[in-house]
Amino acid sequence: MAKAIHMMIRALDEARSVEFYNKAFGLKIKDRFEFDGFTLVYLKNDEVDFEVELTINHDQSEAYSHGSGYGHLALSVDDLEAEHARIDKLGMNPTKVTEFHRDGELMAKFFFLQDPDGYKIELLQRHGRYT
Repeated sequence: MAKAIHMMIRALDEARSVEFYNKAFGLKIKDRFEFDGFTLVYLKNDEVDFEVELTINHDQSEAYSHGSGYGHLALSVDDLEAEHARIDKLGMNPTKVTEFHRDGELMAKFFFLQDPDGYKIELLQRHGRYT
């Protein structure tokens, strides 16, 4: 059976992206590999093995286009309200907390924010299928 190990996004400014993911989610550099023309940075925390891979292309000077296909990265947290307040206090401009109900029951409680390159990130309250 396949196991999800990482997702890759292209970052324009390595330091800015590393700082964002550390402040927002406690992700730290696990590995960093520099090559001719690009650098790969793998970020993770102690909670799971899944990593965010930042690819920094050395010759890129303009923001990347996300096209119409990219949606978002989703992360679950124990206390969504506390995370929302913490991220708001950091000046990261989270959207308002939203709830989806299905058949009268809470299905999802979440908010979004964007990283320095405009990638959307959804934070969900650990609940039901989002544990």
